[in-house]
Parts: sequence; structure tokens; C-alpha cells
Amino acid sequence: MVLYAYPKDDTSGCTAQAVDFTTLKPAFEQKGITVVGISPDSAKKHDKFKQKHGLDVDLIADEEKTTLQALGVWKEKSMYGRKYMGVERSTFLIDKDGRLAQIWRKVSVPGHAQEVLAAAEQLV
Repeated sequence: MVLYAYPKDDTSGCTAQAVDFTTLKPAFEQKGITVVGISPDSAKKHDKFKQKHGLDVDLIADEEKTTLQALGVWKEKSMYGRKYMGVERSTFLIDKDGRLAQIWRKVSVPGHAQEVLAAAEQLV
């Protein structure tokens, strides 16, 4: 399984990431790997996001941030000198036995989905 944590639906980086994982979904599925995204947005917002961009990945709504905190991705961030809490873009690759095989923190979106697929292919 691939679990990717992202900050917010319908922003440029998060959209690009979701589109990339959607594009590669058949390749992940051929290896028996499910791709799931998680953010603090609501299920209703996820549905609109998926419909607007033709996304075909499952998205988890963690409005209470319980799972995001457990994953260690709900962090203090800073932009233009302003501090706020938000999701640190991260991806977790989980093997068939449910063990964490690899973690990517502070993910840069371009090429990331392909990098995750290459790592996932090594598990199969």
C-alpha cells in the first residue's frame, strides 16, 4: 500500500500529486498495490476534488487529524514569516506484511509518484 499525506485539496501541488498517482494507478494495481491519499479536508471536499480533476485514487478525510498526527506529518509550518499548523507532504510505502518499507518526508511533487512506483516494484 502507498499512503500519501498531503496538505489540501485543489491546490496546485496537491492536484499535481493526485493526478500523477491517478495516472500511475494501473501500474501500482498490477503489482497489487493500493494508493490512498489522506488530508485534513472533509469527505465532501475530497469528492469535489476527485470529480473536478478526474482523480481515481481513494482519499481519506482526517478532519480531526488523528491519523496525520500519528504519522508525524501534522507539523508547525512557516510561510512568509507566519507560523501555522499543516500537513508536511509525506509518503509511506507499506509492504504486504503491513510493515513500513519506506518513508519520504518533505516530498517534492515532480517525479515523486514514479519514484514511489519504482520503490514499490522492488517489494514485489
